Amino acid sequence: MTQDLHYPIGEFDRNFEASPVARLERIKTIAELPTRLAEAVAGLSDPQLDTEYRLRGWTVRQTVHHVPDSHLNSMLRFKLALTEDESPTIRPYYEDRWAELADSRMPVDVSLRLVAAIHERWVALLESMSDADYNRKFIHPETGEWTLEAALAMYAWHSRHHTAHITGLRERSGW
Repeated sequence: MTQDLHYPIGEFDRNFEASPVARLERIKTIAELPTRLAEAVAGLSDPQLDTEYRLRGWTVRQTVHHVPDSHLNSMLRFKLALTEDESPTIRPYYEDRWAELADSRMPVDVSLRLVAAIHERWVALLESMSDADYNRKFIHPETGEWTLEAALAMYAWHSRHHTAHITGLRERSGW
């Protein structure tokens, strides 16, 4: 059996378990991501950071820079859903185009610091939310309506997904 390099932990399943225990585990995943991401890239050289994790995929460097881009967008979506009277329609972005911008070629430590700061604030927000807050919604124009519970599940998956891209490449390459 070959490993799916695009989805190393499998695709996100919108039929996730919704329980207080599962929610706490997802918040823990979000809290631990900055450390896990830093560990995943620790000691990598610039040529290794500039290696695609799969054929025609992003480089490790682009992947590291993508995570705070994506997670900042997610935290802002949470804040919009928590503060708007009606479920807001959020604005998607072209993550593939963002990954080509000059800031995605910077040293990864910049984004490692950024993701740590974003996640420190995001975890404080997540831990303060009530059950009713987790039922609040936003609308994604391409994928439809999302509760904040579902968005938390997706971003916990996203955290593990991109970390697995990097750790999988390291394992396959013997780094």
